[in-house]
Amino acid sequence: MADAADSLPCDIEALKALVFATRAEADRSAVEAAHAKAEAARAQANVSSAEALIAHLKLAIEKLKRELYGSKSERAKKLLDQMELELEELESSAAEDERAAERAGHTVGIPIPAHTRKKPVKKPFPEHLPRERVIVPGPVECACCGSTRLSKLGEDVIETLEVVPRQWKVIQHVREKLTCRDCEKIAQAPAPFHTISRGHVGPNLLAMVLHDKFALHQPLNRQSERFAREGIDLSLSTLADHVGSCTALLAPLFELIRAHVFQAARIHGDDTPVPLLAKAKTVKARLWTYVRDDTPFGGKDPPAAVYFFSRDRAGIHPERHLSHYGGILQADAYAGFGGLYDPARKPAPIAEAACWAHARRKFFVLADITSKAHNNKPVVVSPIALEAVKKIDAIFVHERAISGRSAEERLACRKEHVAALVANLEAWMRAERTKFSRHADPAKAMDYMLKRWDAFSRFLDDGRICLTNNAAERALRGVALGRKAWLFAGSERGGERAALMYSLIQTCKLNNVDPGAWLADVLARIADHPVNRLDDLLPWRWATRQHLQIAA
Repeated sequence: MADAADSLPCDIEALKALVFATRAEADRSAVEAAHAKAEAARAQANVSSAEALIAHLKLAIEKLKRELYGSKSERAKKLLDQMELELEELESSAAEDERAAERAGHTVGIPIPAHTRKKPVKKPFPEHLPRERVIVPGPVECACCGSTRLSKLGEDVIETLEVVPRQWKVIQHVREKLTCRDCEKIAQAPAPFHTISRGHVGPNLLAMVLHDKFALHQPLNRQSERFAREGIDLSLSTLADHVGSCTALLAPLFELIRAHVFQAARIHGDDTPVPLLAKAKTVKARLWTYVRDDTPFGGKDPPAAVYFFSRDRAGIHPERHLSHYGGILQADAYAGFGGLYDPARKPAPIAEAACWAHARRKFFVLADITSKAHNNKPVVVSPIALEAVKKIDAIFVHERAISGRSAEERLACRKEHVAALVANLEAWMRAERTKFSRHADPAKAMDYMLKRWDAFSRFLDDGRICLTNNAAERALRGVALGRKAWLFAGSERGGERAALMYSLIQTCKLNNVDPGAWLADVLARIADHPVNRLDDLLPWRWATRQHLQIAA
């Protein structure tokens, strides 16, 4: 300390100069540190941008492959979903790093160049949204010369999407009591209609609860907790009572949709497992769906879907569902459907139409290189399976071209272009099948088709039949996703209620109708709606009436 003190100058001016020099050096060091920090932030932003760009390109390549070569297996679908999730996280990280780099650059005056990452394109907001104008007053004098003689030249409008928090209100229905001065009788208007008898919840709130539970898969306990955070006390038991009452109220519409679906000449059928709560465990129950969709062959009747719940997968359930049906059933090779195709069945046998997507999937798994890429062993791709996929894909190419055409046009195109491809595939498979034992994987995939060849080739004789059963699989996709939220059905009655509500909601979606808006309007009107005109409330007729009202 003494040596340091001795080295300091004794002159005041010299001491000041030394202090100023020290401060200048410290400022230079701080500026250099800020520059280094900004450069590091910019480098991190560039790295994050590059990672997001790579993930985006990989996802685009995978999607392009799916479009070119058809759908992959369920495993690949999960992989694609995972890639989309990863892209979402990388995009968020890149945006965060870019904002950090911009802040660091502004601090020390370093320009941050634009990044090459693909960013979302801003689309104009819908015209039906209300606009609230917030006027930013202009200057009162010219910033250049100070003159106050300013005139309006125009305006720039910047739109920002905002949401108003949900508002709760209590509607009071006031019924005046009047007394007659002559006879002293009391006169009063009748009580207004309530969706639920003696209920204290309006139709819009009931529709929101139903939509959140069955369309968005939010269990009632979570809804009750969310309401409580907003200051509304609606217990789980109260919400459950409302769901049961609304389900009973909407049951007649379910029966109308059910009748409409089974009037079709061709329907799609499929099922999915649903865990059912039992004693100290869950059992694997089933949710069945049957979909009517005539749009692939230019049909004018509206699409619809109906669901059923059962405790198991016994064949008696589809036989009960389709007891009065005698058309064409497009489905997979589930053995429980076998009794429906019996020629001695009453009132008439159902014609079986097999799903080519299921058959292709069995070959695709054997030919899919990526499914084996995680193994360290050499990849062995079955050339027979790969050739089968190519032959089936050639058939799909022609089918995509005739989607939406009339049944007659589809049948003519199939006779001209597809029949030869199908015959070639059959002859090739029967020839190759003799080279494999019955335990070989390619043989199992071939037997799946060859043993049901009449069902697979039936589409060549009927233009109404589709090549796949994707319509039913799409109808069950939401249920498969919802299982992760509600985990299991609490009882068989609960499964039946879910099947009823799924039927209404999915039918709305198939007809491009907002399920929440439809439920709110129907619940407000159904109790006093004429019974002989209930079909006016079906989603497709409801949508037509809404369009006419908007046009008027």
